[in-house]
Amino acid sequence: MSSYSVTEPSNRQKWIAGSLVIGYALVTMLPLLWIVATGFKSSADAIAYPPKVVFEPSLEGYVNLFTTQTRQTQEFLDANPPTNWVEEIVHGKGMVIAGPSRYGERFANSVIIGFGSTFLSVFLGTLAAYAFSRFRVPLKDDLLFFILSTRMMPPIAVAIPIFLMFRSLGLSDTHAGMILLYTAVNLSLSVWLLKGFIDEIPREYEEAALIDGYTRFQAFYKVVLPQAATGIASTAIFCLIFAWNEYAFAVLLTSGTAQTAPPFIPTIIGVGGQDWPAVAAGATIFLLPVMVFTILLRKHLLRGITFGAVRK
Repeated sequence: MSSYSVTEPSNRQKWIAGSLVIGYALVTMLPLLWIVATGFKSSADAIAYPPKVVFEPSLEGYVNLFTTQTRQTQEFLDANPPTNWVEEIVHGKGMVIAGPSRYGERFANSVIIGFGSTFLSVFLGTLAAYAFSRFRVPLKDDLLFFILSTRMMPPIAVAIPIFLMFRSLGLSDTHAGMILLYTAVNLSLSVWLLKGFIDEIPREYEEAALIDGYTRFQAFYKVVLPQAATGIASTAIFCLIFAWNEYAFAVLLTSGTAQTAPPFIPTIIGVGGQDWPAVAAGATIFLLPVMVFTILLRKHLLRGITFGAVRK
């Protein structure tokens, strides 16, 4: 008789599972790879039909993304030859560089608003979660449900009231207004996630610290926070992903000073219509910060996703 384990998968099961995972990864990565490839296409290759898989790489999309261009006569172009490869690409279309585009400003706004709201959401959420986890808060269950209920309402349902409120308070098209708004939206997720992590930290650790002469704040700072680092990191990732990709509020409440990259990228227009290589280049660059942030904290992200799945 051959031994058989009910817990260890067979080689065939491993092969099938591995094939499914690889196939799913390829399918989900295909749109992302297509966006990256489109950023290196020329305008003609980007709209070619059937779509071109093999093409001659070009940096035209990135040049168009970061520059503002105007058309000039051939006599002007001949009198002012290109001095670098960027001007050479622009001159090839009969254009000259008039100045930088606004993409850099919009990208900087995304960084300020996204990371600023993430920091505030995690900071306030950690304090609130600790209070709900360790202290006797009156109507605790009702307050927790009220906090959670803010995630049940679609953002577009409160867009008009928020627009009117921001206009009255002078917060429209400001960094502070968008940071406060995204913090308010993310706070419910932050509180609920972090409360679960802090609940798992034994109270005996803090009691031992208090007996040793620590104050309540010192026990929280030196004992609880290091133990909750995994939860804080995973919560920060989820909050950043929302603030980084949010589109509806950014379109409604910003137009210039505090406009982020998501509503700006679709408005990139080239000669004769949408400049798809520049749009793809902008989307590719926009993906990098949150992708790097998520990869660096991927172990904590996995812990946050699987949190609560197994209980002792």
